[in-house]
Amino acid sequence: MIVLKLPNQTVKIDKGELVSYNTNTVEYIHQKGDPGWRNADTEMFPVIGPTAEANFTVWTPKGDAIQDQHGLLRELTYTLVEADDTTAIFQKKYLANTKITNSKYPDKSTVSELYWPYDFQFQKKYELTKNGLEITFIITAEEGMPFMLGYHPAFKTESKFTKLSTENTTIHVEEIQAVGSRAYSLTDVTSAQLQNPNPITIETQGFKHLMLWTEVDTMLCIEPITFYPYDVTQDKLSQGYSYMGKLPVEYKVFLKPTHL
Repeated sequence: MIVLKLPNQTVKIDKGELVSYNTNTVEYIHQKGDPGWRNADTEMFPVIGPTAEANFTVWTPKGDAIQDQHGLLRELTYTLVEADDTTAIFQKKYLANTKITNSKYPDKSTVSELYWPYDFQFQKKYELTKNGLEITFIITAEEGMPFMLGYHPAFKTESKFTKLSTENTTIHVEEIQAVGSRAYSLTDVTSAQLQNPNPITIETQGFKHLMLWTEVDTMLCIEPITFYPYDVTQDKLSQGYSYMGKLPVEYKVFLKPTHL
């Protein structure tokens, strides 16, 4: 377990996963083992969304790849690159066409192995500052590699009456639950505030939208994404790709508690 600390702030990271963000004894992150979801956070890469209706096949310029829902990155293990009192960097590496065991098989999937026809390096950097927690994702891959990226953190909520506010709208948890597994889409939104008794603001850089999901009253996943996958049929998922340039790309998420 890696622990980052500043006055009134503590972050706990377990093998790259954000399992606790606590300020002034207030916990903002959904706790593993509580109802709702088995994780606290994860990443969706190199695709977002389900693929079963397309026989788990997604098109790339180098040929078809086999991907389960939300990609294969979550099947890889983070290694710690470096850490100090306020910063930690984790990394995953993948070699093109390496077959990765699909943990969803056979209970939730019919494919036992996943693969992607490109090498990539994926870094996740945590930095605790006086204003909150900054999380940076750094992708390094060959020019032209297609990808989608989503970050999938889960936050504690008080009840179905908890609200999420953006510049233009307010959404209640019960409205998000009504959408079901497709997730509630907030298009062209890069900032939102979770209005619990102890509010926290989620701001993003590089991501285009937010996707919201929960099945319980005590947890809400607020997910920055580059593409909302339900805008297309699963066999057209490649329409949502971004493409690597010559340099690594960075995406950022800022968690800013109102009361620090």
